[in-house]
Amino acid sequence: MAPRTMTRDPVSPLGERLSLLAATLAVVATGTALRLVPVGFPPGIVKYGGSILWGAMVYGLVATLLPRPRRRIVVLAAVVALAVELFRLVHTPGLDAFRLTLAGQLLLGRIFSPWNVVAYGTGITVAALVDLRLRRGSA
Repeated sequence: MAPRTMTRDPVSPLGERLSLLAATLAVVATGTALRLVPVGFPPGIVKYGGSILWGAMVYGLVATLLPRPRRRIVVLAAVVALAVELFRLVHTPGLDAFRLTLAGQLLLGRIFSPWNVVAYGTGITVAALVDLRLRRGSA
């Protein structure tokens, strides 16, 4: 009889998705606090830190909804983030009124900026690298 090797049970797909969702909710809470709680950070940290966390949130949501491969998740998250930023170039009275609300500001933003695209890409990249590292550590 061959000796048994000890291996860890891989995390179930449902467990992985629930972990991703929990991490994504933590990112949302952190980003919301960064933007809304006046702790004295410089405006650039608040603005672009929030945008980086927004990009990480998009990665987390896409990764929660889609199975691997990670490349597909990263590409779709980047497409979603870019589409939302480009959507800021669209103006209608109703949409502009929504953008003036807190929900509109947090979800859609108000002003197009190519720097936001860079921040979103940074957040997506960091989130994907953290996800990769955590998944390798649990396997």
